[in-house]
Amino acid sequence: MKPNIFLRRTSGRSSGRVPATTLLAVGLVASLALTTGCAKSEDDGADSGDSKSAAEDDAGQVVSSPGAGGKTCGHGDYGAKKLDLKSATVGFSQSEKEANPFRIAETASIKAEAEKRGVKLLTANAQSQFSKQISDVQDLIAKGADLLVIAPLNSDGWEPVLRQAKAKHIPIVTIDRKINAAACKDYVSFIGSDFVEQGRRAADRMIEATGGKGEIAILLGAAGNNVTTDRTKGFQERIEDKAPDLKVVFKQTGEFAREKGQQVTEQLIQSKPGIDGIYAENDEMGLGAVGALKGAGKKAGEVKIVTIDGTKNAVRGIVDGWIDGVIESNPRFGPLAFKTLDTFTKGGEVAQDIVIKDSAYTKDNAKSDLGKAY
Repeated sequence: MKPNIFLRRTSGRSSGRVPATTLLAVGLVASLALTTGCAKSEDDGADSGDSKSAAEDDAGQVVSSPGAGGKTCGHGDYGAKKLDLKSATVGFSQSEKEANPFRIAETASIKAEAEKRGVKLLTANAQSQFSKQISDVQDLIAKGADLLVIAPLNSDGWEPVLRQAKAKHIPIVTIDRKINAAACKDYVSFIGSDFVEQGRRAADRMIEATGGKGEIAILLGAAGNNVTTDRTKGFQERIEDKAPDLKVVFKQTGEFAREKGQQVTEQLIQSKPGIDGIYAENDEMGLGAVGALKGAGKKAGEVKIVTIDGTKNAVRGIVDGWIDGVIESNPRFGPLAFKTLDTFTKGGEVAQDIVIKDSAYTKDNAKSDLGKAY
């Protein structure tokens, strides 16, 4: 789902944002010619048939340009042993139900890359239950996983898994969401987007759509993970800095789910019938908001909606006039995750924070780039 044309970042990192200098280790970036998938939260299944093409399309993640002094991780620091990735067993833990485009594309990408490399892959899905994800990963370790790729549901609560993996010297790479632990001690690397910057870019789009004035609402993502925290932080800071006449008057979690996003928006319309804009922290909640607005008799474009992810349904929403902008979040982690593991297991150093570039969909490119969405 990731377009091949990328937008450059225009602002520096804040304290809540992954530093641009902590990206990929020297030597790794040059070899990253990657391909893989994209999206995030409950989908009605209309595009589930696109999951295969989402994994196979040339829409892979691209790493942000590294800077000097980025922190890296190697075997000596982590305490792992060298091994041949081709002969290793990799365990992958998916966090959420694969009923939404992001998770479908993410899992498809991991599976496709493992098959391409001839690597044995064990998979588990926590079905959006954190206690199950912990037991899932422990089970992957018990089944003989030499390496772990984890898409965390929550950022906290990973101590039991980290202790068990550390005792067996099992390297861990986390994707999409961070865990609150020490890089190169408890896990090797995090691979994902700059979520604070995503929030800033969403704010810029909202400012442009509303003219920088009016009342807006935020549909928050699920509590307990860094994606929600950072996307909120980036958006609010940018609004306060650039558009003081644009007031956030409503905030409530939609749990990254379409149905919940619709329910929350229905409540919003009742309490704030004149709302000017809605920032949904993922596409699925934004699509739920569209459903609520249609049900309330609103016209397309009457309430400005900006979302994050880049699913086909959301990009179609731009084409149809219901959504004003979508900031991309690329879920095609397979090639980059396995490249990182391969470099590390061979004895090379990898970055502790590997930040990817994300593009965006607007009214100018939504129709032409719809095929790149996932």
